[in-house]
Amino acid sequence: MMLKLVKIGLALENLFSLTHPPIPHYIRIMKEIIKVTKPAPFRHRPKGLTILYEDQDILVIDKGAGLLTVKAAYEKEKTAHQILTNYIRKGSLKSKKQLYIVHRLDRDTSGVLIFAKTPEAKEYLKLQWRGVKKRYVAVVHGILAKKSDIITSYLVENDDYEVFSVNDSREGELAKTGYKVLKEAKKFSLLEIELLTGKKNQIRVHFSEKGHPLFGDYKYGVKGEPKNRLALHSHTITFKHPRTSKELTFKAVIPHWFMNFFEKA
Repeated sequence: MMLKLVKIGLALENLFSLTHPPIPHYIRIMKEIIKVTKPAPFRHRPKGLTILYEDQDILVIDKGAGLLTVKAAYEKEKTAHQILTNYIRKGSLKSKKQLYIVHRLDRDTSGVLIFAKTPEAKEYLKLQWRGVKKRYVAVVHGILAKKSDIITSYLVENDDYEVFSVNDSREGELAKTGYKVLKEAKKFSLLEIELLTGKKNQIRVHFSEKGHPLFGDYKYGVKGEPKNRLALHSHTITFKHPRTSKELTFKAVIPHWFMNFFEKA
């Protein structure tokens, strides 16, 4: 009986391709056996985000814009980390289940975000992080002269939490951002961006300094644009699973309003 369950589990693991609609969050496909758990009570189901995948090692979500990844010292609002910790604990104050931060998305950046459910999974993901493929989609102001390129600089942060480039490698950290143009309109460009390093505000700073700030970037962009509508989305992420070492790719659907800039292009 156990052998049959193992075979069924592995078959289903291959069947549910990650390019298809996500498995419901209450079904977990494990390496050894299929375990179907009861849905969490409605009051504990996460709001402001969508669970793309969950197993005993990782939790992958599509984070909505306007939601912090993790609490900063000066913030009091709810974060994705807090919401998901409550979710895995099912609201139990006695539960000691933990969720571990692997990486972060800015508050107004939407898209794919990974959390680890064990210290071992976190460590495994951190060790391979330089090889993880992270692709974003963004809307920027203007038409870029080069339709594909790699932007390289050294980034440093000042006392006002603003990030900017410097020429001296001793002062800043190396940051590399690859991009290619997908669509163009009269005043805007749609870009696919590959994050080759992962520094704070890297994408926003690099394109702002090139004269093509992201739409809705109140910090580095054009003043007077709508706040909380930053046109930056974590579209796909590819990494090796911490238990099986199998390469996985997760995708979060691009917000429909990104395409509004190009409907008449």
